Amino acid sequence: MDKLKSLIRVEENFNKFPSVGKKSAERMAYAILDMSKEDVEELYNSIKDMKEKVHSCPICGFLSESEVCPICGDPSRDTNTLVVVSYPRDVLVFENAETYNGLYHVLGGVISISKGKTIDDLNVDSLVKRLKEHKFNEVILATNPTIEGETTALYIAKLISPFVDKITRLAYGLQMGGNLDYTDSLTLSKAIEGRREIK
Repeated sequence: MDKLKSLIRVEENFNKFPSVGKKSAERMAYAILDMSKEDVEELYNSIKDMKEKVHSCPICGFLSESEVCPICGDPSRDTNTLVVVSYPRDVLVFENAETYNGLYHVLGGVISISKGKTIDDLNVDSLVKRLKEHKFNEVILATNPTIEGETTALYIAKLISPFVDKITRLAYGLQMGGNLDYTDSLTLSKAIEGRREIK
């Protein structure tokens, strides 16, 4: 028997999420069928609301519902240190570890030849602008320990070296090929403590 077309469409959309396979997408689609109309409307409205309200902070590239993100808008943050990360979720990893109180810059990805992503596709111009306008004592490059992450870190280090005296890379007690968003707070804390200078 053929599946219902509307059900297939929902499954295909869930299948677009990272780490959601066909079986998981199917279960999620059937779960929606079991939900009340009110719950489905709430789900729809919450997604629509998030998509309309959440935007990139014009200063750092992190997510915000205000003009600037809560981190850039917090006067108690240490303005001497800047951590450069690939994705907004990487900021949350640092924040949850509660071992760093400086500022961030989100690149919005990494250089990836296979995906056709170059340095021009990253949030780099605003990084250079920030470094020209504000003197940071240190920039910590915290891209993932993958080939793409390393390539991006080396490129960024070369690009920003005229504007900052100290550029460091996280010490990777973090495994090669891993992702920051799967890192526990102790490992991340040790990686920050053992960071190494690359300039």
